[in-house]
Amino acid sequence: MKLPKYELKGEKALTVFEFVSEGPNGKIPKIIKYSKTSEKNIYNLAFGNKNDNGEIDDLAVSDNKDSEKILATVVSTAYRFTENHPERMILATGSTKARTRLYRMGISKYISEIKKDFEIFGFRDNSWHPFRQNIEYDAFLAKRIEKK
Repeated sequence: MKLPKYELKGEKALTVFEFVSEGPNGKIPKIIKYSKTSEKNIYNLAFGNKNDNGEIDDLAVSDNKDSEKILATVVSTAYRFTENHPERMILATGSTKARTRLYRMGISKYISEIKKDFEIFGFRDNSWHPFRQNIEYDAFLAKRIEKK
């Protein structure tokens, strides 16, 4: 996505990234973390404010008027995370139904660009389906398209 992004700090394994959101509510540290799930090659994407213990607070509301820049920053980590491991799939769901809806809206807005590099699936009715706009999903799965 050709949107402004925040500068990231990431560790060598590219599973944890940090950045600072800047806006009317000040500088707010954020953290993005990819964690293995019980399913082979599926990693959970967790994201939120970095709390005082260095953990993710995925229920905090920053309202820093930079949601597009944050979205672009999170998406950029998906590219970095899957760059050397395209077999790894990314599972994402919001911490609330409203946040899951926001993720769906973000995916929908940039779907034509996202589809150049990722296959996107939505989870509903207890199964995965190719992502379609204007459909409510409970979770999302992104799989990097291997370039030949």
